[in-house]
Amino acid sequence: MTPRVTVLQLDTDFPRIAGDVGAPQSYARPPQIIRIAGASVGQIVTDRPQDIDIEPFKEALKQAEGDIIVTSCGFLSYWQDHLAALTGRPFIASTLTALDSLAARHTPDALMILTFNADALGAAHLRGHTGYASSILGLAPQMHLRKVITRNLEVLDSPLAGEQIATLVSTHQTTAHRHILLECTNLPPYRAAIQAVTGLPVTDILTCIEATCPGAIAKQFS
Repeated sequence: MTPRVTVLQLDTDFPRIAGDVGAPQSYARPPQIIRIAGASVGQIVTDRPQDIDIEPFKEALKQAEGDIIVTSCGFLSYWQDHLAALTGRPFIASTLTALDSLAARHTPDALMILTFNADALGAAHLRGHTGYASSILGLAPQMHLRKVITRNLEVLDSPLAGEQIATLVSTHQTTAHRHILLECTNLPPYRAAIQAVTGLPVTDILTCIEATCPGAIAKQFS
């Protein structure tokens, strides 16, 4: 049977387009999406992840029905081990969990970590791989996607977002880069655009889900 995914989603209203972790079209089977009341972007995207109120996420785990459970924000990586210990099913708090394997193959200068907010993402989120703080590249505050997420806007111009993201990545790409990791779970819709301009492999939340639970992701995103 096709695996089902449970998404612990932040309390947001901005559009979730195909490829986004919170979009049903991203999956081979309709996901279970549990919205975490009160968990706003402003509360979760912080340089002090230890201060996040994790209790609502722990309660949501009790409702999870999927074969694999994920969250909708990579800034929850700090809580990966704590939350995973509360369930007997595969659990992915963040794409940053992939650093455990990527760091074995790529030095910090060879890996680009694309994040929603580089000012907030730091050593506490990198699961011991503190040397990779130098790999972090963030969306600029004026970029369309960041504005949509920050302000919880109801309209998303995905072609504009994709164009800006591709330009950002290509501008900062160096000859040393060998791989790109997308921390932000709203970035996978633009994976193809990123690969087109860089020629590099990309790891995102959907590829992590598929690697852990084969068959869970829609073919165009796996």
